[in-house]
Amino acid sequence: MRPDKKTIRLRFARAAATYDQQAVIQQRVAERLLALLDRHPPPGPRRLLEIGCGTGILTAALARRYRVGLETLYANDIVPEFEVPVREKAGNTANLVFLPGDIETIALPAGLDLIISSSTLHWLHDLPALLARLHERMTAGGTLCFSVYGPKNLQELREVAGIGLDYASVAGLRKMVGRTFRVLACEEELLSVRFADPRTLLDHLRRTGVNALAPAPWTRKRLDDFTRQYRRRYGGPDGVVLTYHPVYCVAAREP
Repeated sequence: MRPDKKTIRLRFARAAATYDQQAVIQQRVAERLLALLDRHPPPGPRRLLEIGCGTGILTAALARRYRVGLETLYANDIVPEFEVPVREKAGNTANLVFLPGDIETIALPAGLDLIISSSTLHWLHDLPALLARLHERMTAGGTLCFSVYGPKNLQELREVAGIGLDYASVAGLRKMVGRTFRVLACEEELLSVRFADPRTLLDHLRRTGVNALAPAPWTRKRLDDFTRQYRRRYGGPDGVVLTYHPVYCVAAREP
């Protein structure tokens, strides 16, 4: 499925008020991404770009982590309305520059020492092309750190409803990034989340904006069929399960 950027922007904008409460997996993924970055720390970044900052969960952590020595923190998101919560979470730091728009088409700042993105780049149309653009805008020895999702992500939703993206495998991602950068680490994990029933699961996806995967409206018949099949395949006495498959990568731009 090719992501529709207009739908993505609208669905995430609608989920702004509920995202922080519902985005438990995204929060965990951001924390692990930072832990991986700790194992391969950039040498005192001065200019940092975060791609897909959302409501600012990771932005706030970056502002705290690099509050000394960081000249500019560029925060990008396709939803322009996210600027307000991002600035609030980052403590209204003076060095934050919000860059609204599609990261694949907007002008990128130069001289970037660190580029980081959590749970975003799988929404792109052409990740290899963006990697090449990012390489051009980075300093020698700069660090690229990001998380996306792998082939088993939301696999239950794909099997029951036919909804899902074309996610890259760890091996495929390592090869892709390795064409432009020196890969320092590339790892994955599987996370299972339980919900009371299939409709609660769908509501969770809506409240995090991930329902952008399904641009078509849900009819009553489609919803009833989905609920029945999902419960039959993935239900149990303690509810239904949904799988997340985060993949983490840290790479360096060769000097």
